[in-house]
Amino acid sequence: MKLFYSITIFSLFHTLIIFGQTYTGPIAKPTSGYGSDGNYTVATQTFANPDFPTRDIVIYYPAGISSPVPTIFYNHAYGGNDPDNISGFLNFVAKKGYAVVFVPYQTVGVTVQQRYSNLLNGFIKAARDYPAIIDTTKVGFVGHSFGGGAVFANAYYCFTTLNWGQSGRFIFSMAQWFTYNISQTELQSFPSDVKLLSIVYEDDTTNDLRMANDIFNTINIPATEKDYLRVKSDTINGYIYTADHVVPNNSAFDALDYYAYYRLFDAMCDYVFNGNLTGKDVALGNGSMNQISMPGGLHNLIHSDSPDFTKSQHVYLFPCSSAENPRQDHCDEMLAISEISTNEHVSIFPNPASKFLKISTDKKFSQVDILNLQGQSLKTSMTKEISIIELPDGLYFVKVIFNDKSFRMEKLIKD
Repeated sequence: MKLFYSITIFSLFHTLIIFGQTYTGPIAKPTSGYGSDGNYTVATQTFANPDFPTRDIVIYYPAGISSPVPTIFYNHAYGGNDPDNISGFLNFVAKKGYAVVFVPYQTVGVTVQQRYSNLLNGFIKAARDYPAIIDTTKVGFVGHSFGGGAVFANAYYCFTTLNWGQSGRFIFSMAQWFTYNISQTELQSFPSDVKLLSIVYEDDTTNDLRMANDIFNTINIPATEKDYLRVKSDTINGYIYTADHVVPNNSAFDALDYYAYYRLFDAMCDYVFNGNLTGKDVALGNGSMNQISMPGGLHNLIHSDSPDFTKSQHVYLFPCSSAENPRQDHCDEMLAISEISTNEHVSIFPNPASKFLKISTDKKFSQVDILNLQGQSLKTSMTKEISIIELPDGLYFVKVIFNDKSFRMEKLIKD
């Protein structure tokens, strides 16, 4: 991997180590419901790491358990091989009654594939050697940055080869980097009973949001069982909540961690492991208010079933189109727009369409724009029926602008 990548990421983690995980900011942690701290006492089990002897593997779990518990396999960010960097999350998981396996992997002098193997071998060893703690029938794979990309290949192996998660399984990926070791065919044949939540950060300038978009659109998980959320930055009472690449493993351990991460993770576990539909409405609510609402004046989370981009690729340290990305041909740079409204129902039909397009919505709108993949308006109409005969065959976006200035985007195939 390029030297500047190593330098940049290590600089980030030097900052993390200095500041640690001390909660800050004007918005308090939740005291009840999803995202609130659990009541279990945390115990740890440490053992040798077969692929990285200088860094032990650690299992955090609820003390005093008499049977194995649902387990989270954490894929950490590049350079973040000290569990103290994310001690808040590791302890949060155990306090809620689950186990979490933290496997450090070597960053310098090894390949991407070796890091993936390091993680996977550590997860397998933990499950094999500690069956009294780890229940492999109920599992979640969580990852951030490098780990957010690695989580898909490692989860796929454990789900399909080892049959982990037959009673409940999910993936929770944040600010993901390039995804290796999994083919297009494997993504398109991914076990459909897996749940997925992908989270990106508005002011992330490290990893291109298109990488998360690519996997989200490709993976064989029903739309009802996966969601894609974008977290926005904000300023509350002079305190800056920055939604950038180092959330959630950041020096500012604050409401973004608890409400845009722990809360959603907690709800996902309750849905996947316990079948609680209230948890689904929070974790995979398809833009429900229970899912996107943030406290204390913070901007709501932005939900979309068709993830969009707010920045061009040149902004990012690692653009999706980079030669380092094994999936650079799947970036699908669809559109550069701002927010998509999640509360207005719009239907377009027929779709695919060849001659005419009709708009169905219960809300009054001012205009409809037909956009190309670069976000350029090709046609504007004020009516519910639009002729598209003159447009070449291909993929377009239909932007319905409502009278209150909100809007809704839908994909259109012209054939």
